[in-house]
Amino acid sequence: MVSTEAPQSDPRTAGYQRWAKLTFLHWRVAAETLQRLLPSNLRIQQFDGSAWLGVVPFSMERVRPWWSPPVPGVSWFLETNVRTYVIDERGVAGVWFFSLDADNRLAVNVARKFWHLPYKLAAMSLRVHGNHHNATQTRISYAGSRKESPAAEYDLTLELPDSEAVSAQPGTLEHFLVERYLLFASDRKQRLRTGSVHHAPYRIVTPTSIVGTQSLTSAIGFHNLNIATADHAAFCTGVDVRVSPLKTISERATIRRS
Repeated sequence: MVSTEAPQSDPRTAGYQRWAKLTFLHWRVAAETLQRLLPSNLRIQQFDGSAWLGVVPFSMERVRPWWSPPVPGVSWFLETNVRTYVIDERGVAGVWFFSLDADNRLAVNVARKFWHLPYKLAAMSLRVHGNHHNATQTRISYAGSRKESPAAEYDLTLELPDSEAVSAQPGTLEHFLVERYLLFASDRKQRLRTGSVHHAPYRIVTPTSIVGTQSLTSAIGFHNLNIATADHAAFCTGVDVRVSPLKTISERATIRRS
């Protein structure tokens, strides 16, 4: 079995942040089509015979380097990423991001330069409000409109059940989609880099309903992926995260068989 866990032996710390009010939406897509969008040294990781394309809106909070406290106006912003799941030539699994929208220009510029990630500046909103039809439920709305090319927008609302959140069990689809602790990025010299994150397992619930529209996946060639018919959806109130710095993968790395 290929592990989705990042090596926990990396003690280095680049910074800290909190990811809050995360919604995970995923669709089954053709692995062959998605593979064409990846670097040649990564291959699609499948589950249940399918590749999975995700849209994940959430709030980035208290973002800071290890040597600084959070800064108002800088350390809080909204983010929405489009992602899939991949394996490198060593057999290490992780996340590949096709885009990451954020509503903070400084965060976008820093992430592009130092993390080699395809951030895009966008106008975004996140609202939490009670459901007047059912006082035990919470409704959350996300919206975004990208200010850069390629154009993309989304507007979605979900209702959450009054039930206890639980951690995903290893071996399940939920675990495959949400429990990801390593990312891949390609720098300007086309060198593949990895970065690790460290946090407690997500505690998730399944939304009772989701409505809205999105063109984030259309921007990379996957049209007609409707929010209301997503193949999987989950919500987490949040996790505290420690981030390790990027490192370059050695070209001499050996393939780890599993």
